[in-house]
Amino acid sequence: MIRSIKMLLAAMVLTGCAEQKPKDQFPHLQGYWEITRVEINPDSVREYKFNETVDYIDLDGTRGTKTKVRPQLDGTYQVTGVTEDIEMVMEGKELYLKYTTPYDTFTERVIHAEENDLKLENAEGMIYFYKRYEPLLKDMNEKE
Repeated sequence: MIRSIKMLLAAMVLTGCAEQKPKDQFPHLQGYWEITRVEINPDSVREYKFNETVDYIDLDGTRGTKTKVRPQLDGTYQVTGVTEDIEMVMEGKELYLKYTTPYDTFTERVIHAEENDLKLENAEGMIYFYKRYEPLLKDMNEKE
């Protein structure tokens, strides 16, 4: 009995640590994302308690855009003028987001993407942690 419990626990740990398949990450990238922290290296982490802007990822198939937007109190978003073209590319067992702007091109690896969590790594090894953005006032009829 104890052996069965140990095997079950080991299976749960191994399953929980399994890598996400790139195709499982695709559907979770779309939407509004708020950065929560950046891990520059294991000893240097920057926390974000409040963000003036959020990233809006709009995809159609494997192509789309990422736009910096500023949430407004009425529930709308003001575009800040910063938009990057995105192409999702699978290389081996990894999903990459390739960005293109008039000034630069760069790539980020999707480490993890779920409904409410996103983790990306840039070419310098910096890891960006995001959470799904939720407006401050979800319902304009909401009383304070």
